[in-house]
Amino acid sequence: MATIGIMDSGSGGLSVLREILRLLPADRFLYFSDNANCPYGEKSAEFILGRCREIVGGFLAQGADAIVIACNTATAAAIAELRREWPDVPFIGMEPAVKPAALGTRSGVIGVLATAGTLKASKYLDTRDTYAGDVKVVERVGRGFVELVENLQLEGPETEAVVAASLEPLLRAGADTVVLGCTHYPFLLPVLQKLAGPSVRFIDPAPAAARQLVRMLDAHNIAHSGPADPSLRDITIKSSGQSETARRLLSVI
Repeated sequence: MATIGIMDSGSGGLSVLREILRLLPADRFLYFSDNANCPYGEKSAEFILGRCREIVGGFLAQGADAIVIACNTATAAAIAELRREWPDVPFIGMEPAVKPAALGTRSGVIGVLATAGTLKASKYLDTRDTYAGDVKVVERVGRGFVELVENLQLEGPETEAVVAASLEPLLRAGADTVVLGCTHYPFLLPVLQKLAGPSVRFIDPAPAAARQLVRMLDAHNIAHSGPADPSLRDITIKSSGQSETARRLLSVI
């Protein structure tokens, strides 16, 4: 059985844990929500790296075998340095799924919803420039999306109005495929799909991250998974602030 540390600026990383549990249903999971400092999108890279170092150190002290940086902004700001500082630890990060979006678009226009930190990061810009050269990419910050999820406002007229303000420019530009570039955003997928209609496809990078975690565990010869009985889930949640949101979201994943 492997011990996996998963961190995010808040509760969004639970969308990644949800996908990991499909592949590793009975391993040990340590989840840390840094919600006292959420959102990360407007924070400096130096601040985010400092928080990641502290959280990773806590995971390793608890016996973590691998660590998932389940936050696009933190991945962009910190994962390269974390890998340099702990070269023997498998780190899995998040990357906006620009490549599958570019390959799958029919209109030739893809949208990217992400935080400001992700959209200006070299990791995202390099991915976009490498894989989206033949398509038009329209980018928008999901203004207020993280706050909606952290406040458990996942539906209703107010939520739809906030989501529509960032989504509609992508739809007007002709995007038929939209990349969700923040792990909080999949919790708003029902609202996004309702507003966009069935002809628009949304891509969540969490399943790819879950598959990469399994590959990394195998590459490092780390044994994983036990009985696939949901009642045997071993998930510990800690946070730098209130943990109510993470615990309530965990109950529905």
